[in-house]
Amino acid sequence: MIKKILIANRGEIALRIMKACKSLNIQTVAVYSEADQESDFVNYADESYLIGPPPVNESYLDVDKIIEVAKSANVDAIHPGYGFLSENSTFAKLCDANNMIFIGPSSHLIEQMGDKVSSRKLMEDAGVPIIPGSKDAILNTEDLLKEARSVGYPLMLKASAGGGGIGMQIVQKEEELEKAFTNNSKRANQFFGDGSMFIEKLLVNARHIEIQLLGDHHGNVIHLYERECSIQRRNQKVIEEAPSTFISEETRELMGKTAVKAAKQIGYTNAGTIEFLVDEDENFYFLEMNTRVQVEHGITEEVTHIDIVKEQIKIANNQTLTVSQSDVKLKGHAIEGRIYAEDPVTSFPSPGEITLYTEPTGGHIRIDSGISGPTKITHFYDPMISKLIVKGKDRKEAIELFQKALDAYDITGIKTNIPMLKTIAHNEAFIQGQTPTNFIEKNKTDLTKSIQEELK
Repeated sequence: MIKKILIANRGEIALRIMKACKSLNIQTVAVYSEADQESDFVNYADESYLIGPPPVNESYLDVDKIIEVAKSANVDAIHPGYGFLSENSTFAKLCDANNMIFIGPSSHLIEQMGDKVSSRKLMEDAGVPIIPGSKDAILNTEDLLKEARSVGYPLMLKASAGGGGIGMQIVQKEEELEKAFTNNSKRANQFFGDGSMFIEKLLVNARHIEIQLLGDHHGNVIHLYERECSIQRRNQKVIEEAPSTFISEETRELMGKTAVKAAKQIGYTNAGTIEFLVDEDENFYFLEMNTRVQVEHGITEEVTHIDIVKEQIKIANNQTLTVSQSDVKLKGHAIEGRIYAEDPVTSFPSPGEITLYTEPTGGHIRIDSGISGPTKITHFYDPMISKLIVKGKDRKEAIELFQKALDAYDITGIKTNIPMLKTIAHNEAFIQGQTPTNFIEKNKTDLTKSIQEELK
């Protein structure tokens, strides 16, 4: 029985997990860097331990220090959250070796699904449609050119072990390919220790739609329907919605059944997400699988009333799923906007001191945040401040609530992306649901002009 959990993360997701633990009467242990010693999650935990200086490789990625704290604190399990060590198979193995439950799938599955090439092969074997692309990892330009000519242009170059948009680039023609390969391979090696790449055919005007899954250790797997995450900048999500207004009910059911079948075939347990690209004719293709809780899990919770983090803990505790597929019903529409410390025009990080922080409030508003007042946003970590989630009876009402909530934010001392989110929320194409993955690029001129007017 799990009685004490160490959260190997920081900020809003650490707080989110701790709150779920407290509701289950489970004690919590926080680990933190010197940069986070005054953070809310450190004070909220039952126990907190300093593990190192601000750089992530000396603190939140230091597996030996985290395991050492977990052993000394006598924890039963470790929840990795998202990012950092959440998809690190070595860390999951270390947890197992030290008789601590890793709250997530097996290290073997993390390893298989974390590699883009092997995950494509697994999904293809499970009957999931795959985007045309290279069959094996590419390590040299000779193989690169051969594969690219076979797949055709435009194409998407990707890091085999990548994530978060790192090591990804659209290549329109052969003259751009070698330089893109060299730059992205080098970057992938720096971030993931693996510079191998692969290529996929670029789907024009595609949608990014993902299926949330839960699987227990007793063979039960269900889906919690979909989230649409098409509005992105630099291949990273900015606004997410649940459910998608693009796909038909028939496609929704087929995507859910396909994802569940694939998860069962690979023996998946705990929370996971299969991400798809969906073309203009609603044909869907496997993109990747995330073997962890997603940043945007909250919108699924709002429309299904299922607490995904609690389910993760219960599954790790060897309990059967508390709901069956027939119990999962969609109700209403939820939208999430990620509030970042960044320049709203360039979208580059803009860390600094928040001198005033006021969140919007209301019955239809949920804020997942790691801060509650003035604080410092450092350059050491992701610049996300909070996640704004609103729920309406339908998409029209959700958009109106989203617009009003953005207006009610008051953050001073730093630049944020709120002006950009406001501009998108009032954009006619967004309101009409015309939101392919190239939405920001496609509407860049109008969006930039509106942002600049918002800043006046």
